[in-house]
Amino acid sequence: MSKDTKNPDASAAAAAPARQPAAPAQTTNQDSTPEQVGTELAAKFRVKPGEVAILRLESNLLRFLYPEELKTAGSIPLSSSTAVAAHTAQTKKVELFNNFTKVKHVSIFETIKLGSVESEEEPPQPPMIQKLMSAPALDERGRVLGVIQVCRKGYDLRTAGPDFSLDDLQQLELAAKAIAKTSLLRK
Repeated sequence: MSKDTKNPDASAAAAAPARQPAAPAQTTNQDSTPEQVGTELAAKFRVKPGEVAILRLESNLLRFLYPEELKTAGSIPLSSSTAVAAHTAQTKKVELFNNFTKVKHVSIFETIKLGSVESEEEPPQPPMIQKLMSAPALDERGRVLGVIQVCRKGYDLRTAGPDFSLDDLQQLELAAKAIAKTSLLRK
C-alpha cells in the first residue's frame, strides 16, 4: 500500500491485479440498470445504497448514473485537480482512503440529500464521507468508460464503520471490470 506523500494521514493504495473470484452477478448482466448495480454493490460491500456512486465518462465529464439524486446535481470535469473520481479516471488506478476527511476533495455532492435511498430518520446534518474506494471502469482497450465508488459515511471514523481492506478494493476492481463489459457505461 502506498501512502500519499503530501498527506501522511490519507490511506491511499493502488491494488495489485485482482484475483479471480466472481464479481456480483447483476453487474455482468447486459441489461442491468444503474439502480440494480448500485443496490447490488451496496449489498456486496455492506453499505447503504446512497454510499455507492456510478459515474460515466461523457465528453471529458464524469456524470452520475447512480444514485438517482446526483444525476441532475452536476458533473465532474476530468481535469479537476481535487475530485477523487477524476483522479481515478486520469490515473486508471484504484484508490483507497480510510481517512477521507483528511483528503482534499470536492465535497459539494456530499451536501445533496439522498432522500429515496437514505433513512428518513437521519438528522438534518448529513453524515460525511469518512472512507472511500474508487475504481476505474476500463474498456477492452484500456480506455476509461467511468468510475465506480463505494464509501462509508458517518459523523466520524468510528460511526462510519469498519475500514475498507485491500481485499475490498480488489473486489471493487473486479466489479468495475464486470460493469465495463456491460452496456451500462457505454453511450
